[in-house]
This record gives sequence, structure tokens and C-alpha cells, in this order.
Amino acid sequence: MYMSNTNLYSLFESRFPSDRHQTAFEGPDIQPWSFAEIISKSAQMAHLMTELGAKPGDRVAVQVGKTVEAVILYLACLRAGLVYLPLNTAYKAAEIEYFLRDASPTLMVCDPASLDEIRVLARTAGVKEVLTLDGDGKGSLSDRAEASPTTFETYNNTGEDLAAILYTSGTTGRSKGAMLTHDNLISNAKSLHNAWHFEAGDVLLHALPIFHVHGLFVALHCAFLNGSKIIFLTKFDAKTVIEQLPKATVFMGVPTFYVRLLADPAFTTEACHNMRLFTAGSAPLLEETFNAFSERTGHVILERYGMTEAGMITTNPYEGLRKAGTVGFPLDNDVRIASEGGEIVADGEIGILEIKGPNVFKGYWKMPEKTAAEFRADGYFITGDMCQKGSDDYYRIVGRSKDLVICGGYNVYPKEIESFIDEMPGIEESAVVGRAHPDFGEAVVAFVVTDGTMPGLTADDVILYVKEKLANFKVPKQVYLLDQLPRNAMGKVQKKDLRERAAAE
Repeated sequence: MYMSNTNLYSLFESRFPSDRHQTAFEGPDIQPWSFAEIISKSAQMAHLMTELGAKPGDRVAVQVGKTVEAVILYLACLRAGLVYLPLNTAYKAAEIEYFLRDASPTLMVCDPASLDEIRVLARTAGVKEVLTLDGDGKGSLSDRAEASPTTFETYNNTGEDLAAILYTSGTTGRSKGAMLTHDNLISNAKSLHNAWHFEAGDVLLHALPIFHVHGLFVALHCAFLNGSKIIFLTKFDAKTVIEQLPKATVFMGVPTFYVRLLADPAFTTEACHNMRLFTAGSAPLLEETFNAFSERTGHVILERYGMTEAGMITTNPYEGLRKAGTVGFPLDNDVRIASEGGEIVADGEIGILEIKGPNVFKGYWKMPEKTAAEFRADGYFITGDMCQKGSDDYYRIVGRSKDLVICGGYNVYPKEIESFIDEMPGIEESAVVGRAHPDFGEAVVAFVVTDGTMPGLTADDVILYVKEKLANFKVPKQVYLLDQLPRNAMGKVQKKDLRERAAAE
């Protein structure tokens, strides 16, 4: 079917089955949805948002549970030319307040349980209207959209128009809004659909969150481009995944999912007999998990590498050898490995991965200086990830040039947590590092120096303080109270020493 414009939704709709009554979504905890229902419901939501004053280019902030209605809301934003701004459901008030002030959304959609708190924050930030959507897909958004027409003329945007802003934690503690255009998302979706050999009859088993690149863009976009049915799980549960696998052909997960599946004796070769592809990303997959999975199921996990600013960048081959500890080959990007100063390093040497391509984001929202600093003069984006190209031409991510911790597939920047701990009464300073964790990949660990004004202060007090202010995946799993932090002659905190101590203990 001819696609009339470069709106991402128009591409999806052109790939939906010609029989619109085919099932688009089903699952053990949801009612089935047809493609026809997805089209009409997204039209109704698009009408409602425009009636409430949202114009093309305006932002819509969304912090809701995982429902099909939440996916439809995303599609409705695309159709209306609005910029979708998904927020992690674990974010607390202090985090939400920053996003609303920074992005200045016209509308906000939240869970009814947090409506009173969100309304106060939204009013201060100048948000026009707050709508609700609960874990069953009910709320003022769904109710009010019911009265709207079931057809909507999709906004005819340019490919350079923004489709979404995703916030990624900043090393300075200030989150950065990565601006992703329709062209960025279209190019990456097409590349993945092709690279992973999506075919007629594929069924995606979806267990990922949908506020994050992996679940929202990688998984859903591939399925939509293929006109595939999606078995939609509201959360990951190993038992449920194993029950649903025989009906699916594709599963995308984070390493934690695979660790938990392998811990269940019911996860067998027979359970996977209908499967075509398992992919892993969002955090490094341990070689022991990779090998154990292959031995148990006969399937080899396809590991790939990406980031918020560019979607997927490299992938192990669909046909050909998938190697443990590698992220394969460049997708549709130009890639190079360089020193901090920008000099290209020789093959086999470790440097910082730099990328260029149609999937690379437009820049950071309202941060022109930061954007300029992250790009080379010739247009390459500096990822900050340490990389090595082996003699076999496979790429390996070997570390991070920044202090990023990846916990359960989510990026955690120590500076953000440190800034909250340092505000706590009785605390002089803190340092946060990551420690290997068998389930989450890495766990957050904090080293804290007290100032003597609160003699009874304990490590548990620090954990509880952070838990009140930040999302749970950012909360330290362990806190050590120290007399002083280790420093070098220049006074810089030696995080390497702290990581070694955390690992040893």
C-alpha cells in the first residue's frame, strides 16, 4: 500500500493486515483487540487530545501501567503529530516535576492513583490538562475518547518532525531529553525488521515495559511493521511466559528475563518448539547465561546493542554465528572506534564507539551546548561506550567511559543518586557505583560519609531516604558508611577502588 506521508503511524497502518478484523493483541490478562479496533480507538484518542488544545509538535507526557490502551495512546500521539513522552512508572514526584518543567507538555496522562499528586505538579508546570488511564485501560482518557469520531486524518508531517522525547539520565544528575524524529524511528524499525527476518505468521510474545526503547520501539515497531499478532503480557512472569511460548515465534528480553526462565524447570526445549527467535538487550548478557540457554533449549540468543539516542546500533547475525560476549555487526550505521580526543584507534584496540546514521537522534531537548559537545564536527555521535572490534570483525562493548550502572536493563547514573543522598541530613558526601548482580546484571551500591550531626544514622536510613525520592531500580541495594572516601592526589574520588571493595564484599 502506498504510504502518503512520513508519519510513522502511516507506515504501520500500511503494513497492518488487509483483513483488519485479524487479532492485533491478545493475552491471558487482556481482552483481544483487532487491528480495526486499534485504528478506531487511536482515532478517538487523537481527536480528544486535539480537542483539548494539543497541536502538532506539542508534548504529551505519559506515566501509566502497561495496557493495550497505553500503546493505542502512543499511536494516537503519532497520528495527531504530537510528541510522545513516556515516563518510567517507577519515577517519583521529584523526578516527574523535573520532566514536566523541562518538557512543558500540553497534556499529561497518569494512573488515577497518582492523580492528586500529579495535578499539583502539572499545574505548576503549566500543563493544560491531566487525564487518567489505569492498569485495566480505564480512566478519563478512555471515557472521554468514547464520544469522539472513529476516523482521524493522520497528520502529514515531515520525517524531521519529532515523534518522541525519551529522557536518559545525565552524568551531571540532570536528565537529558533525547529527541527522536519519525525518520529516526522508521529507519531503525525497517532495519530491524529486515535484519531479524520477520516473516508472515510471526507472533511476538511481549513481556517488556513500554516506557523504554526496547519494549516500545524495538518490539512493538517490528510487530507493527510485520502486521503481526502480539501476545501482550502486562508484566514479566516466568511461568506465564513459558505457558505462552508455544503460541509465539519471537521473544525479546533483557538478561534478567533469561536468568529467571532458566531457573524454572518447566523451561524446556519442548516449551520453545514453536520459537524462531530470542533476542537480548538493554544490558550485557553473561556468557554463562548465553551458554546455559543454548544447552537447555537448542536456541541461540541473538544479542544486540543500542541506546536511547539511536535505537539499535549493532546486532549479531540472524543467519550465521552468534557469539557470546559480542554485539555483532553494525546495523545501518556508520561506526568507528576512537580515542577521547577523536583519533581513530586500530582494530583490536579499545576506544569509544562513535556512530552516524539515519537512526541517530536530533539532539537533546533544550540543550544545544550538550548536543554540540556529544557530536563530532563530521556528524558522528559519541556514544560514551567503550568498544573493541575483534579480529573476527564482531564488536564487543567492554565498558563505559562514564560511570553508568545498568540495573535490570535500566540506565542509572550515579551522580543523580549521589545528589539526593548528599541532601540528606547527617550526610557529608557520597559515591555510588555498580556491582555485578546475578539477576539484575548490576546493583547500585552507595558509599557514604556522615557529618556527625546525626549520630544514630544507619545504612538502612539512607536506603529508606532514597526510596522515598527515586525509582526503586535506582535505590542502593547496599550502603557502606565510611570515615572518608578514597581520593587521589588531585582529590578525585577513586571509584575504581570502591568498585573493587563492593565486588570483594
